[in-house]
Amino acid sequence: MSNDVSKHDETSPAGVTLKAGDAEVTVDPGLGCRLTSLRIGGSELLRQGAKYGAFPMVPWCGRIALGQFRNGGELHQMPVNHPPHAIHGTGRDTVWTTVRADDSSAAFTYDLGDPWPYPGRVTQLVELAPDSLTLTLGVEAAEDSFPAQAGWHPWFLRSLDPGESGASGESGEAVRLSFDAAWQEERGEDHLPTGRRIQPLPGPWDDCFGMPEGVDVTLTWPGRLELKVASRAEWVVIYDEQAEAVCVEPQSGPPNGLNTLPRLVTPIDPLEISTTWTWRSLARAGRTSA
Repeated sequence: MSNDVSKHDETSPAGVTLKAGDAEVTVDPGLGCRLTSLRIGGSELLRQGAKYGAFPMVPWCGRIALGQFRNGGELHQMPVNHPPHAIHGTGRDTVWTTVRADDSSAAFTYDLGDPWPYPGRVTQLVELAPDSLTLTLGVEAAEDSFPAQAGWHPWFLRSLDPGESGASGESGEAVRLSFDAAWQEERGEDHLPTGRRIQPLPGPWDDCFGMPEGVDVTLTWPGRLELKVASRAEWVVIYDEQAEAVCVEPQSGPPNGLNTLPRLVTPIDPLEISTTWTWRSLARAGRTSA
């Protein structure tokens, strides 16, 4: 894969740290423009490590069946990086460029290239406020139109104090997820949507849900923090099958959507998606009411 950043070294672009109030976010353009840290009130919210944090999924989200998609009569093959499928796009494996940065916002870009077959440009805007973080992705076509998707894959820590065994009300208690989806995409044995929409099932999940009024998922670390993931997009993947973290992934289409629900990006019609994460301290609320 071109511009592979799996080996992050001292030649990679420097990370950018933004601050607002007691919130701090670090973005590493040399590691796929991934958020490597999100700290609120001194507590880290994201799982640490080169594969984790919160990375943009672009120019597709989730899996592409067998790594193949069509654009009109042309069949394209993407690298099969999660056999038997291709997963999560090429943006996370690419070195991005920092276009601008100030105390609380920054913009990053990269040019689409091999193995993606169509020229274009991707932009990520990161805007931090004392009680929110807004991320915006844009995908532009330089010449030919092509199907594309965009979204984010954050790894939120299951406990804000990893390693602690928190009983009810203690700081290490596991996060709770709350959301109300209109449907769940039935998942086949190949981990791809079958095309059937079903009533949402209880977890654990590695599943895509439909929210036609917009993504709205709340994560609550009891006694510590409440964080809401919102987006005008109507698709979200929930993944909570690991002990260390849970993922809430707003995205512009379902897994394998390049084939089943293509959204064409043209030179005059770019793709844009935003998500805003807002939070409030439950510890502070508890002290106030006491």
